Amino acid sequence: MQLDIDIKGWPAGRWKALAETAANAVAEGEPALDNARLMVSALFTTDGEVHALNREWRERDKPTNVLSFPMLERDELLDLASEGPPVMLGDIALAHETCAREAQEKSVILEHHCAHLIVHGLLHLAGHDHVHSDDEAEEMEALETRILAKLGIPDPYGDRT
Repeated sequence: MQLDIDIKGWPAGRWKALAETAANAVAEGEPALDNARLMVSALFTTDGEVHALNREWRERDKPTNVLSFPMLERDELLDLASEGPPVMLGDIALAHETCAREAQEKSVILEHHCAHLIVHGLLHLAGHDHVHSDDEAEEMEALETRILAKLGIPDPYGDRT
């Protein structure tokens, strides 16, 4: 998977490397994403920009931590041959202020929280979801946890009972 990364409104840091490392881990943990033809646009931006995107495309008038905009259906992704021209999987956008606030509230390292949100967003692009059923949510969370563990990041859902 190839990433096109744009960073604006974030403090200096290793955000590009973090996104690439998270994407590689996702490709190992979700075989459908282990395809060099896939392209993803990743935007590290401000709450204001994510708020505008959320309002325009999701009709939700508020910022959020990560947005995912898939461009392939899961079946199309699973049927994608490994040879051929690049194919746009979709876009993800992370809002700095929301990510930073959530990391502080959860007492986790911002980079770990962002890696989790990148993994989460990429899994959404691959057709995983957590909205329609508790079973889907549990499957997606378990997959996220396994991928993050390979990165040395603790289970973000560790407070579950």
